[in-house]
Amino acid sequence: MKKIVLFSLVLAFTFTSCKKDVEKIDKEATSIAFNELLKNFNEESYKLFPLNATFAGDNRFNDQLPNDLTDEFKEKLSSFYQSTKNSLAAFKDEDLSDSEKMSKAVLNWDCDINIARLGFREDLTPINQMWTMNLSFGQLASGAGAQPFETVEDYKNWLKRVDSYLDWLNSAEERMREGIKLGHVLPKSLIKKVIPQLASQTGDNVEEHLFYQPIKNLPDNFSDEDKVALTKSYKDMVQNKIVPTYKKLHQFMSTEYLDSGRASSGIADTPKGKEYYDHQIKTYTTTDMTAEQVHQLGLKEVARIRAEMEKVKNEVGFKGDLKAFFDHVRENEELMPFTDAQQVIDNFNSIHKKMIPQVEKLFDLKPQTPFEVRRTEAFREASASAEYNPGSIDGTRPGIFYAPVPDASKYNVLQDEALFLHEAIPGHHYQISLTQENKDLPDFRKTLWYSAYGEGWALYTESLGKELGLYTDPYQYFGMLSMEMHRAIRLVVDTGMHAMGWSREKAIQYSLDNEAESEASITREIERYMANPGQALSYKIGQLKIQELRAKATKELGDKFDIKEFHNQVLETGCIPLQLLENKIDKWISETKS
Repeated sequence: MKKIVLFSLVLAFTFTSCKKDVEKIDKEATSIAFNELLKNFNEESYKLFPLNATFAGDNRFNDQLPNDLTDEFKEKLSSFYQSTKNSLAAFKDEDLSDSEKMSKAVLNWDCDINIARLGFREDLTPINQMWTMNLSFGQLASGAGAQPFETVEDYKNWLKRVDSYLDWLNSAEERMREGIKLGHVLPKSLIKKVIPQLASQTGDNVEEHLFYQPIKNLPDNFSDEDKVALTKSYKDMVQNKIVPTYKKLHQFMSTEYLDSGRASSGIADTPKGKEYYDHQIKTYTTTDMTAEQVHQLGLKEVARIRAEMEKVKNEVGFKGDLKAFFDHVRENEELMPFTDAQQVIDNFNSIHKKMIPQVEKLFDLKPQTPFEVRRTEAFREASASAEYNPGSIDGTRPGIFYAPVPDASKYNVLQDEALFLHEAIPGHHYQISLTQENKDLPDFRKTLWYSAYGEGWALYTESLGKELGLYTDPYQYFGMLSMEMHRAIRLVVDTGMHAMGWSREKAIQYSLDNEAESEASITREIERYMANPGQALSYKIGQLKIQELRAKATKELGDKFDIKEFHNQVLETGCIPLQLLENKIDKWISETKS
């Protein structure tokens, strides 16, 4: 009897072990198949959007530029996202690891929002003054951007890519002509800003042309034969391709298209405009908030920040109301100490040096990707905002903080400390570089961008200034409040223009009444919101969510709360929709408690 029992136990144990082995093999096979799906998605995405590959440091597609304005491309894109969703549905959550479940949720969200986007006619307004292909392509053309110019093949790749870009420019004009007929046109005020940008590429002085610049930096190791051949090809490209195409487009934009421009400011005045704005709110906030909810939140935040500003105004002893104080800081010559653009760049570098000793207190993860501060290129400087361009995934190209300095003598340093935290360290440079360097993330998540998370993180880091040894000058602290106010105002004016019938002028005046930016700067910003409805909402919505999660973790964890670990938890997943971030932090809080 004992032998039978013993045999039964051995048999049961063996069966259980075998079952576990089979389950282990099944999970491994599932994991391999799932990660192959993610890899294929990233690969196909790079083929569809080869500029993304170039910016990521993947140079396999540097000669390519599919025309994303064609019906054929949009059909291919729709099929790509739908087939990806179908493939994802074959994987059950219970068969995936936590990281894989997150990737599945993120990719599903990404496919859904992009499929929805294809239902709108964004192709009918392919060019604006702020966001579009012609501007990012111009950055590459300078030879100082992400497109490499190190080998003869690199130079030839660019010539091929330029030919495709010319096709895109011609398609853009065709689509804008179609847009005129269908009521899909830019506001006149935006068209007026595009016209000089196009005009800057119509000059006949080849050697000074933006697209000729790479020839001025031909590597010494090129043969004389290659140097002569490339110089000839680039001169021909500028004279006979780029300049004539830009002249034709400039002529169209400055006459027929300008005459057809909208007098209204908001997207609601275009076909399906309300539905499109709802889509844009979801895209940029990754929430289901309505325009009215966002507007009311903005009004509430503006009131809260005004109260903080009053405290600083009183602290520095200013006599007068807050609006008068705005004028004071706008025009204060002591806040405009520079005579040369390099002094602006040097000041940002000194801010970086000042805060380095304090960074250790808040962060134990720091990126390996190099970092630089550069002046924004002249061809786009007049309309540009300060911005961060990511480094390459392999770290060979640095992350770059671009600062526009159209006139150094009028450059106001009021916001420089907060601006550096946001655009550089620990804002975009930390968030993007750490994501790209994270070996645990699949490739598609290393370059994914959700503005609510990415811009929300950067705005959140502005509030870390005192912890990082900055804002000791009340004016710099006021500068931080001014930047936060700027983002709160965005909630009001963006929804105001695109959902509530506000004019450009009303939005400008509201901003002038509530922040210390100059009228010229505010005008550029309002026109930025007009060009890309909803994008401006992402900053404050994301910041408030991260602050809410930090407060929640601090309260619930008490002595167990570690600010470094909180920052790790937020940063380690890369860009994800806000609800997925909240789920992750809630899980971390629960696990840390127990």
